[in-house]
Amino acid sequence: MLMELLRRRRSIRKYRKSPVDPETVRLLVEAALRAPSSRGINPWEFVVVSDPAVLRILADAKPHGGSFLADAPLAIVVCAEAERSDVWIEDASIATTLILLAAESMGLGACWIQIRNRSHEGGGTAEQFVRSTLGIPDRLSVLSVVAVGPPEESKPPHPDEDLMYDRVHAERYGNARQR
Repeated sequence: MLMELLRRRRSIRKYRKSPVDPETVRLLVEAALRAPSSRGINPWEFVVVSDPAVLRILADAKPHGGSFLADAPLAIVVCAEAERSDVWIEDASIATTLILLAAESMGLGACWIQIRNRSHEGGGTAEQFVRSTLGIPDRLSVLSVVAVGPPEESKPPHPDEDLMYDRVHAERYGNARQR
C-alpha cells in the first residue's frame, strides 16, 4: 500500500474551493505528531491555518513557488526549535513528508512550500515574514508550509523509467546497481 501511495503522490497546486473537514485536519495533525524524531526530542510545532485572508497573506511569503497557497483551503506551517535539536531540519522535514503522504492517502492534494533559506520580496526572509504573520516566537525556526486541499488538478504518476536508477550504486560508489 505504501508503494502505491508513493507512486501516485504528486505536488498539487490547484484546489477546489471546499474546506478540509475538521476530522481530516485532525488526522493530518496526528500524522505530523507521529513523525519519527532523532532521540525522541520532537522539536517540531505546527500552525494550522484555514482563514482565507491569512492564507492569501502567507502566499506572499516568497517571490516564487508559493502563490498557489492563496487558493488552498488549508495550510500547515511546520516549525521546530533549533536550540533543542541539532537535527531539527531533518525532524521537521520528516513531519512535512508525513503530512504530504497522509494528505494523499485521504484523497487530498498537497504541496510543500519551502520557507527556510528563502527570501521575501519585500526584504528580509520568508521565515521572518511567516513568523511575523502568524505570531510565531523567535525560538522557532520555520521550515515549510504545506498547502492542502481537495485537488482541482490531476497529475499522472512519474513513470518508472523516469526514476534515476543511475544514481543508485551497489556495494561502493560507481558500481551500477541492477534494477
